[in-house]
Amino acid sequence: MLNRRHLLQALAATSASALVPSVLAPVASAQSAPLFEISLAEWSLNRLLFDGQLSNLEFPGFARKEFGIGAVEYVNQFFMDKAEDSFYLAELKQRCDDNGVRSVLIMCDREGNLGDPDAALRATAVENHYKWADAAKFLGCHSIRVNAASSGSWDEQQKLAADGLRRLSEYAIKLGLGVIVENHGGLSSNGKWLSAVIRAVDMANCGTLPDFGNFKISEDERYDNYLGVQELMPFAKGVSAKSYGFDAEGNESSMDYRRLMKIVLDAGYRGHVGVEWEGRDPDQVNGVKLTKALLEKIREEFTPQYA
Repeated sequence: MLNRRHLLQALAATSASALVPSVLAPVASAQSAPLFEISLAEWSLNRLLFDGQLSNLEFPGFARKEFGIGAVEYVNQFFMDKAEDSFYLAELKQRCDDNGVRSVLIMCDREGNLGDPDAALRATAVENHYKWADAAKFLGCHSIRVNAASSGSWDEQQKLAADGLRRLSEYAIKLGLGVIVENHGGLSSNGKWLSAVIRAVDMANCGTLPDFGNFKISEDERYDNYLGVQELMPFAKGVSAKSYGFDAEGNESSMDYRRLMKIVLDAGYRGHVGVEWEGRDPDQVNGVKLTKALLEKIREEFTPQYA
């Protein structure tokens, strides 16, 4: 295994450019491009991965061959000890190349709270994410997805989260990489709070990853998902199309996908929309297929209006 210094040397050859356009504002690259691209969030297959039926290295090929999806969003939990392993990352990148798959982002968890009230712990959490930023750059991702977890009052958490995110964004911007925050529980699932945090960070490479379903603030409080997506879309550098179940007509049974995608497109977003199946019935493979099919149907319906 090579250490982080060797990985940084490998990155040096590809880090000379400034921010790539997708970090600033994902847009379609040509008039003939689809209205939006569809990617696959690795969490959609979490049970297969946790059970050992699928590995992170196999994920890009599986996305292409099983679903016909050519863009993937990794979850760091499935290669937690490999962020600084240059040989592993090179193999993962080669698997993507072999299957014509693009690495879009890495979802990062379990590295500490970027808004920790303890200054030392907050600094450690920021630094813990550096290796994932390096790995994301090496793989060709445009961003890492992080969390804005904190504690304290509304204003205190906002200030602390903004501080941690700004520090991490200052590191990532040197790599031409985005730092994007998902609504992921607690105050981060309050669209008003999270959008205010991003404004406070005030860096071009720091934005959001609006998730259609993650608006549960606590056991007793849930934020309106349509309002939340609308509030987060001005800062979006990715979109997570969470799904839980489908009706007989192939529509998501717990939310109005067309309404949500209209909010996304009205905001001018034309980047990747990530399939993230989280239901139990049907199984994960078929849940992904149903979500992808619905997004494709909506894309076809909406193209005349937005293209």
